[in-house]
Amino acid sequence: MKSESWLNTEHIKRSGEGIEYHPLIPFLPEQAKVLFLGSFPPQRKRWCMDFYYPNFINDHWRIEGQIFYGDKNHFVDLEAKRFKIDEIVAFCEEKGLAFFDTSTAIRRLQDNASDKFLEVVEPTDIPALLKRLPHLRAIVTTGEKATETICRTMGMAETPKVNTYVRVSNTNSTNLTNGGGLLLYRLPSSSRAYPLSFDKKVEAYRRFFDFIKI
Repeated sequence: MKSESWLNTEHIKRSGEGIEYHPLIPFLPEQAKVLFLGSFPPQRKRWCMDFYYPNFINDHWRIEGQIFYGDKNHFVDLEAKRFKIDEIVAFCEEKGLAFFDTSTAIRRLQDNASDKFLEVVEPTDIPALLKRLPHLRAIVTTGEKATETICRTMGMAETPKVNTYVRVSNTNSTNLTNGGGLLLYRLPSSSRAYPLSFDKKVEAYRRFFDFIKI
């Protein structure tokens, strides 16, 4: 059975002259409770699958495997050095996890995946995403660039620090954890470049999922 493609082929063809348009379609399950918004995917040469968090040395899917299945390699094909995309998609649909990024088009100032060398050419229309997610409880960012971009795009004066949240005003979403209002919650980056142990990242993500009741 062939996996459903999440590639945005129109954007991939459109990219050029130093500008990259987002290569993935927004993943927005109808019952999504959480929307993860990163900055932008790494270059495709770093991908091991055509989905979000595709870099094999990024630990996002290992963190979720450890939290929900007690096995950091639950979503990992160790022999092929790939993530198990079909299992990941089914898991995200079941748990209500949505994914996209805060930029729809960027320019890389250096030949790497570092957020600090990304220039935002076109920010994502985040309110348009939110309209498609009526059950959303929280937006999650895990990096400074994504957090700054969403706060600027949404006109938010307060920026959350790691492992804290702020309320997002002027939305119609209902947060079932605390009586109303969408949250912007910041978690530690799942990148191995972020100076925090894997176990402490798992603990931080577990606290978030418990708080948001997933």
